[in-house]
Amino acid sequence: MTKRTGSADLPLHGGRVPKWLGDRMTRLGALITEAIVQQYGRDEFLARLAHPFWFQSFGAVMGMDWHSSGITTSVLGALKRGLPPLSRELGLHVCGGRGAQSRKTPQELLDVGDRTGVDGSALARTSRLVAKVDSAALQDGFDLYLHGFIVADDGKWVVVQQGMNEETRLARRYHWLSQGLKSFVDSPHAAIEGRATGEVVNLADIRAGDSRSAQLDLLEMLGPDRIVREVAAIEGRSTAPPAQAMLPHLIMPAHHDVREEDVNMRRLHGNIAAAAELGPRDFEDLLLVPGVGARTVKALAMVAEVVHGAPCRFADPARFSLAHGGKDRHPFPVPLKVYDETINVMKSAVRKGRLGRDEELQALKRLDDQSRQLERYVTGPDLKEIVAGEFEHSAEFGGRSVFGWEPDWSSSDKVHMTPAKRGIDIRE
Repeated sequence: MTKRTGSADLPLHGGRVPKWLGDRMTRLGALITEAIVQQYGRDEFLARLAHPFWFQSFGAVMGMDWHSSGITTSVLGALKRGLPPLSRELGLHVCGGRGAQSRKTPQELLDVGDRTGVDGSALARTSRLVAKVDSAALQDGFDLYLHGFIVADDGKWVVVQQGMNEETRLARRYHWLSQGLKSFVDSPHAAIEGRATGEVVNLADIRAGDSRSAQLDLLEMLGPDRIVREVAAIEGRSTAPPAQAMLPHLIMPAHHDVREEDVNMRRLHGNIAAAAELGPRDFEDLLLVPGVGARTVKALAMVAEVVHGAPCRFADPARFSLAHGGKDRHPFPVPLKVYDETINVMKSAVRKGRLGRDEELQALKRLDDQSRQLERYVTGPDLKEIVAGEFEHSAEFGGRSVFGWEPDWSSSDKVHMTPAKRGIDIRE
């Protein structure tokens, strides 16, 4: 992938990820990473990070806000915390981060070079160049504030960086992938996410080669002062670039609640049906363990898709938030008991996979395979019913959000209150 393959709108959100969720994201993110590397190889994991739809779904299945710009920071942070203990085994290293941490990236890459033997100086130069392209060559109104650089022991890498436009309250995420990259200035992006905000100057487009050369010639021939005067003289003339081909883009809406139009219900029903049909059979041993039940298998069906699913299946990242909810109670509070059970199942599967016993990883794969088969004809409850049911059992599942623990509504007269009065945002 050496060109833009899509775009998306990402609302800017403030706030921090609470420690109780951040710690779990760290563990689950590392386990999903290891499962993908075991099953499909390191190059495939890098390619997925470069896919904006998968990246958003990855964050959503870990309980982060499904639609916001904060997924970028939280996913990269979880990987940076979770992968170092596995770096020797997986051969993956996460550098950079947000703000001041992003400026440490070149030195961190030099350190990786010292440990692994890859050319750290070349990687550091790449880091600076990628940041320059997306901040100077691509003038789209977004100021970079985050730069994440994931590099493998063989020198292959993926960069995920993000800019913000405070005026429009939007963020734009940029994805780079080293595999197949021939030039840093001829349409290098694997993908760019973000809404068009007026005229964009993109000197990194392959069609801008003549423009880049002409600018250098003008600078040498006329000098900077003469160029400024010439630009002022022709400012009224249209300078719009040729129309670009339409690219697929993911629209991340401003609303916090998950609505039915945000979810491919056919696929969601497939996930649920696969969990109900295969769970008792494939997870018989697990279901005998106290606390591990049908609700966990539903979450595992979505985790399995993040591990095994094809890129075309991630066009609705909101669906993956129905595995472990969200920290702001959208679509429902994070069910910590279910989350911890998911981590335990994944830990067992990955640990056995290291020993060549992949029966549990294969059970997860069968969940994903069965979801695709069942979604062709299976039906189920609408989204309002699913979300209401999650709120109904939230205390039982250890529901927690940034607002605190969920009360046990069944133990009070509030059980008769409507979902809306209990704080459930369900749209008709």
